[in-house]
Amino acid sequence: MWQFMGHSRARTLLSRSLEAGQLSHAYLFVGPPHVGKLTLALDLARAVNCQADRVPCGECAACRRIAEGNHSDVKIIGREEQHKVITISQVREMDNDASLPPFEGRCKVFIFDGAELLSQDAANRLLKTLEEPPSNVLIILLTSREKDVLPTIISRCQRVELPPLPIDVVRETLTERYMIDDEKAELLARVSGGCLGWAIQATQDGGLLEERDRRLNALAGLVHAGLLERFTYAAELANRFSKSREDVEELLSLWIQWWRDLLILKCGQSGPVTNVDRLSVLSGQADTLSTEQIVGFIRRLQDARKYLEQNANPRLVFEVLMLNMPQEKPS
Repeated sequence: MWQFMGHSRARTLLSRSLEAGQLSHAYLFVGPPHVGKLTLALDLARAVNCQADRVPCGECAACRRIAEGNHSDVKIIGREEQHKVITISQVREMDNDASLPPFEGRCKVFIFDGAELLSQDAANRLLKTLEEPPSNVLIILLTSREKDVLPTIISRCQRVELPPLPIDVVRETLTERYMIDDEKAELLARVSGGCLGWAIQATQDGGLLEERDRRLNALAGLVHAGLLERFTYAAELANRFSKSREDVEELLSLWIQWWRDLLILKCGQSGPVTNVDRLSVLSGQADTLSTEQIVGFIRRLQDARKYLEQNANPRLVFEVLMLNMPQEKPS
């Protein structure tokens, strides 16, 4: 049984390839964080090693061991704590392992969690492996930033795109499969942006919603903050960006959600609002800002993302963003 939810097109593609015995030697799963890329990769690892007739069964010894992370032929390769990238030594270790026959299954599976994190040397080394793939080896690359993956690597993989799920699908999955009450399921579905993995994680880890609340409180306060407070916050963001690019990218996505909600309310609607638990605060801000101010700052946020992707100075990017943030007029 596939653990991966939604994305019937991707599941159908892989199921038909399995049935026809025509799996690619390498796949690239592309989609936003928490959309289910790793879950699908592990499903595929179970399928190629499953001992049942109908794969993946989820019940045989191989499926259970892969689900528990104990299968010797299935390896997840990601950024190590002491490095900001996936290193060439990690790829060399994979190459050495791939040259040996499977130990307990039919196929060795190597999952690169964050293909955009491959160093230049590591990417070039992996490229050689993809050009001359060993038999009984499946390589799966996962990425949320496809543009940062070496084009020659992309060209040697079968690409599978996993876009965000419809909000209704996320909500129904939470209520029917995880028994979440309707109100919380609605909030998590909207806040997740269609990324079911984040929504499921939030049902088990209350800290995710608490962190979201802290970030939204800070954002709401910045609209009426002075320049000194804004510039202090910009310096904090730049420092965080140097430590965790992904963390700040998630924060910018949250900001865009917030300002999009302001625009929706400014247009006299409320149905598509993401932050449904903050309607009163959003409505208050929307009343004090003009449509031009809201649209203009959404564009500034998009520009900030673009400049950060182009490796502009992060502190300068955030300071310019703070300067361009509209200031809420007193009521």
